[in-house]
Amino acid sequence: MTTQHRSLPSWTYHSQAFFELEKQQLFLNSWQLVCHLSNIPNRGDYFTFELFNERILVLRGEDNVVRAFHNVCSHRAARLVDGDSGNCGKRLTCPYHAWGYDLSGNLTNVPYREQFGRFDVAQHGLKAVEMEIFQGFIFVRILPVDGPSVAEQFAPYLEEIKPYRFEELQPTARILMRPRNVNWKQIADNYVDALHIPVAHPGLSALVGNSYGVEVSGAGGYVHKMWSDVRQTRKNTLSNRLYNSILPPMDHLASDRQRHWVYYRLWPNLAFDVYPEQMDFMQFIPISATQTMIRELPYALPDDRREVRAARYLNWRINREVNAEDTDLISRVQEGMGSSGFSAGPLANTEVCLIDSAEKIRNAMPVARLSVKPEEAEMAAVNAAMLK
Repeated sequence: MTTQHRSLPSWTYHSQAFFELEKQQLFLNSWQLVCHLSNIPNRGDYFTFELFNERILVLRGEDNVVRAFHNVCSHRAARLVDGDSGNCGKRLTCPYHAWGYDLSGNLTNVPYREQFGRFDVAQHGLKAVEMEIFQGFIFVRILPVDGPSVAEQFAPYLEEIKPYRFEELQPTARILMRPRNVNWKQIADNYVDALHIPVAHPGLSALVGNSYGVEVSGAGGYVHKMWSDVRQTRKNTLSNRLYNSILPPMDHLASDRQRHWVYYRLWPNLAFDVYPEQMDFMQFIPISATQTMIRELPYALPDDRREVRAARYLNWRINREVNAEDTDLISRVQEGMGSSGFSAGPLANTEVCLIDSAEKIRNAMPVARLSVKPEEAEMAAVNAAMLK
């Protein structure tokens, strides 16, 4: 007799008090992707990232070393740099009082220095953030914990991603931010839900047939993997047929990867979509209990072949259609989560990623095991009691 798995209770998808627990227990202490090294190739280049009220920047120094800092001045906490990216020259200067920092984060200029009395300049540089560079991608962890590195989490898949040469990737567009009026878990759940593809994505289903697979990695389950193979079917759309016929051989990939699409979801809110001709990352940035921002940036190996450029465009068209279909689906589910007619539903034994996600959240915040939502004001206390 198999165990009956259940989804999370519906109240966890719209409770603001539960969302506040998720901030601390799921996001601030997990690795978050900022960008790729190729996004900041020159000295003085920076890239920014925001999560809740945390503002982070990664910066390439005069010594060519990349460092991560809080994007706040040590004087009065003003934001130092604006926008997604840029170049600050040889130093960062606060727009409020003109405090200056070198590219290693050291405080180098304090106007009206004599007015500050005994003041140790060395103690007031930019505050560093824990950082890891994995396969060329720059990750930060805002609240350091005794947990595995990104490399350790990806360990089961290191060999299979090596041929894609992540470290050599170059950005092919600017960062894209797509708002969604749903809880972040709706997007994350939908990403690893394989059973809806034949029903809700006729174009994608026609492209990949029944080749779609899912699994949870063995190293603590930090990575959820999905995969499929592009194949010819009678129901192919024009974009599908053209993509399949135009995409040329990719010399860096084995024969069984020439039409192979693979997806990696790094717990809790990062997704890598890896295709033969390109890849992108999608980050599900929680804004509130019912609002999420999808942060997306595409990359590819340098390749000027017209066929490759065309295939990238067709891939974009195929996935834009899938995204539009998914946006409708997750909105339907988010609305249903607020109905008194639903509390939780059964999960099929094959829905291994959804089962694993729900269990991870219940382990991190045991209050999610309750079918009836505690009062918002009591949420944190109830959860703390259940942790004991």
